[in-house]
Amino acid sequence: MLITASEVASVAHGTLVGLDCEASGIAFDSRSLLHGQAFVALGGDADGHDFLQAAATAGAPFAIVQRGRSSSALTCVEVDDCDAALTALGRHCRDRLSVFLEGRVIGITGSVGKTSTKDLVLAVLRSKYANSHGPEKSLNNDIGVPVTIINAPDACDALVLEMGMRGLGEIARLCVVGHPQIGVITEVGDAHSERVGGIEGVVRAKAELVQALPSSGVAIVNSDSANAMKAVHGIAAQVVTFGSSATAAVRWEIVSTDERGCCAVRFTAGDQSALGVVPLPGLHMASNAASAVAVGITCGIGIEQCVEALSNTQSASQRMQWVAGRNGIRILDDSYNANPISVAAALRTVAEMPAKRRFAVLGVMAEVLDSDVAHQEIATLCQQLGIELLALETDLYGTDALSLADVASNLIGLDSNTVVLVKGSRVAATERVVQELTA
Repeated sequence: MLITASEVASVAHGTLVGLDCEASGIAFDSRSLLHGQAFVALGGDADGHDFLQAAATAGAPFAIVQRGRSSSALTCVEVDDCDAALTALGRHCRDRLSVFLEGRVIGITGSVGKTSTKDLVLAVLRSKYANSHGPEKSLNNDIGVPVTIINAPDACDALVLEMGMRGLGEIARLCVVGHPQIGVITEVGDAHSERVGGIEGVVRAKAELVQALPSSGVAIVNSDSANAMKAVHGIAAQVVTFGSSATAAVRWEIVSTDERGCCAVRFTAGDQSALGVVPLPGLHMASNAASAVAVGITCGIGIEQCVEALSNTQSASQRMQWVAGRNGIRILDDSYNANPISVAAALRTVAEMPAKRRFAVLGVMAEVLDSDVAHQEIATLCQQLGIELLALETDLYGTDALSLADVASNLIGLDSNTVVLVKGSRVAATERVVQELTA
């Protein structure tokens, strides 16, 4: 979206230092900044003000900075708080887009499947709305949601916002910025439960999305999840369900599975049905795809067109992505994050793969309320499925804590008859295993 420095100064109650100029969108990392994007100097692990020269070199026409910290390298907008300025600009840009969106603002949350569902929803929407826009990677927090909105095209005709939570009130704040009119809840389970006092706290946190919907809005919820259904109790918006049961408004039924773990699925809505392939591996992707079909139907797309469009889904890196390792080892890279629900789903996908040996390299599952029990249940599931567990730098699974070198020595030398799942929470950085096995 085109924004000017003076516009930002007005919206964020800032001061323009230098000549007014125009940018196309915004970035908060100078390393990934595209030529023509503005730069916002946020705090955190690194102070964004230390990278103003780098942003200017990368082609930023102006930057949003704290008062008194302008750079001579480029025009600056000085504000009291860069985070607050980004939020205000996100709300402003959301208002600018309203004329084109016509109710097609989709918020997606859930304990698992947010990013995959976002990718599936975008594929469906783009079959009719060419300027549909959503976040890159997992921009789903107080920074990511406004950045997603600001980087939408000026004529954006459908907007998808991924909404994560690490505490109560966070999704509510994101909804104030994004004003979703359609809300999707994929699943509610034991993810970040330690931060909100258990599973009931997770339900309350996820419910903030559908509670923020207007009475004219639509909540699209997984009827196979009792906790997800609790989240929509008493809301003002219409509730549309997706699930495997005959009572779901959009029903999914797996017909077959191929050698990649991708499913052929029949989707049914009312008296209409369509058969298609979900191009992301995992039985659980059928449910995520059904939510995308429900979104498409809600936005006026026929079921056959929705299902056909699923094949255009672009998968995110480090999420249920097949990677070829040395000697042909087949690696299912799901290293971006982990919780008990998502680990169990990935393990069941691996168990279905044709292979002589199946391994799971698992890092710690962080922020789980009853951590010891959760990790032991996953270890038990590995045993039940015949999957050899290699625990990376943790003994929570009841096995030896292995170093990266230990894991590699167990796997290097195996061949294409071997399947390896790599998964763990962000703190475990299990992507190191994928790098080691593919180097």
